[in-house]
Amino acid sequence: MSNNFGMSNNFNPDDLTPVVIAGLRTDETDEEFEHTLQELESLCEACDLEVKGTLTQTLPHPDNATWIGSGKAEELRISVCAVEAEYVVCLGNLSPSQMKNLQKIVEVPVWDRTNLILEIFSRRARTREATLQVECAYLQYMMPRLTGMWQHLGRQSGGGGSRANKGEGEKQIELDKRIISHRITELKKELTQIEKTRDVQRQGRVRDGFPHVALVGYTNAGKSSLMNKLIDMGDTSVDKAAGKKVFEENMLFATLDTSIRKISIPGRKPFLLSDTVGFIENIPHDLIKAFRSTLSEVKYADVLLIVIDSSDPHYKAHKKITEDTLRDLDALTIPKIYVYNKSDLRDSDLTIKNHPGSDSVFISARTGYGIDDLLDALQDIFRSGNRTIDVLIPYTSGDLLNRIHNEAEVLYESHEADDTHVKADCPSSLADFIEKTLGK
Repeated sequence: MSNNFGMSNNFNPDDLTPVVIAGLRTDETDEEFEHTLQELESLCEACDLEVKGTLTQTLPHPDNATWIGSGKAEELRISVCAVEAEYVVCLGNLSPSQMKNLQKIVEVPVWDRTNLILEIFSRRARTREATLQVECAYLQYMMPRLTGMWQHLGRQSGGGGSRANKGEGEKQIELDKRIISHRITELKKELTQIEKTRDVQRQGRVRDGFPHVALVGYTNAGKSSLMNKLIDMGDTSVDKAAGKKVFEENMLFATLDTSIRKISIPGRKPFLLSDTVGFIENIPHDLIKAFRSTLSEVKYADVLLIVIDSSDPHYKAHKKITEDTLRDLDALTIPKIYVYNKSDLRDSDLTIKNHPGSDSVFISARTGYGIDDLLDALQDIFRSGNRTIDVLIPYTSGDLLNRIHNEAEVLYESHEADDTHVKADCPSSLADFIEKTLGK
């Protein structure tokens, strides 16, 4: 799929492709603009692009024709030639005409920020669902940009032969748009089927009675590292833990696919933990729509762990972006814990102490600091949604008794003539299931 973005067929991901990045500053502060430029460089690095030069422009608003103005565009062309860059990557989202005009001047392919993120996503997608979601977002992005992307799109088809049914003189671009529209429809149908399958799987997990905890947060905050740390704590066997672990790397969007693992730590209530795609500032709208079904896992979680890189000087902005995204997903009302990760990297000599009852926990997924405090906070939330049941379990329903022992805290138990008398502190979902099964 990467070739559709302009990469050559012989592109080797082990080689770094030289690029020049261009930034347009309008009303941002110096610090904000510098931060977004640094983030763009990190995105380039995640896409195996080597930034050979940076050009910036300050305007009250983007130039309608070339985004950065014709004079600056010519300066950009000179920079591209000087470092022999193969692409220009722009800090912003360009209109189709801006991209076309700028590309004519600099004489190399031009990507905007959305294009770059889509390319990263296309490389990171592993599951069938993620691949389909990225392709759908890419086609929606490409549709208005067909004009001028390739010279053949301006030619007109003949009216005879095999194309007679398409109308005399119909432009090739219209045919391509029709093909893309048809493909988008097919992708959405297949994604709908995958979503139905996920709903069935989710219902099965609800019946299992384990609390569902979702990791969310800004990309590269350490969500996958935290998941792997908890997996290690739950599995004493090194080989078994390794088989459960998810991919982690110090880069933006290291993982895209939602992973769900059962975490069983001795002395703690077992729970299901899901890792989701990371958020980012100004995430492309089509990507949000494409990944909405995957992100819907967040909506059904019992607890959200909002993971924040506390060593990043812009962590407060990242926290706000995460909260805004959760609000868009109607998930902000779910019980949550703010997990300030990488506390061992903070520029401070002060020892950070966690306080019971707080909705914030400072941890280090790398060293293990604060993980027990996080687990304590989780257990408190699990217990807050519990109900006490007092029931008689027939001896013929040993499966119910087994679930109570595995998923609840048994307060009292005695064996009667025909059944077992149990009083237990249960999750509401399990209590409802037991009472419904027993006809109460």
